[in-house]
Amino acid sequence: MSKRPKTIINNMLQNDAFSQWMGIEVLDSAPGYCKLSMKVRDEMTNGFGVCHGGITFSFADSALAFASNSRGSISLALENNINYTKKVNVGDMLIAETYELQNGRTIGVYKVRIFNQDEELAAEFRGTVYRKYMGDMR
Repeated sequence: MSKRPKTIINNMLQNDAFSQWMGIEVLDSAPGYCKLSMKVRDEMTNGFGVCHGGITFSFADSALAFASNSRGSISLALENNINYTKKVNVGDMLIAETYELQNGRTIGVYKVRIFNQDEELAAEFRGTVYRKYMGDMR
């Protein structure tokens, strides 16, 4: 595993108060790739007592941000969409795995798959990013 993507992602996480609030941990990273985990807590639920869709979306959005910026260029989301495939409950441990589908000079496309602790697919997310600056991210 390259230290550069890990360093970039860890630096981003240290400066991302919302991802920290969600309890996101980095499990693995490589250029254009990251794998994250988080545990769903009581304060993350909606009025029906299940995980709020915005939490799942935000988890996927953080995974997109970490993977798309892991090469050292500043990448900003242009468009994202999500499909929820399974209810997420309090206490569920979620794993987000992000794959780079396209790594263009100015546009990147990524797929994030979110699974629960039983390896059941909870959501699929697709994001497109714009590469604002190609160079070192310091």
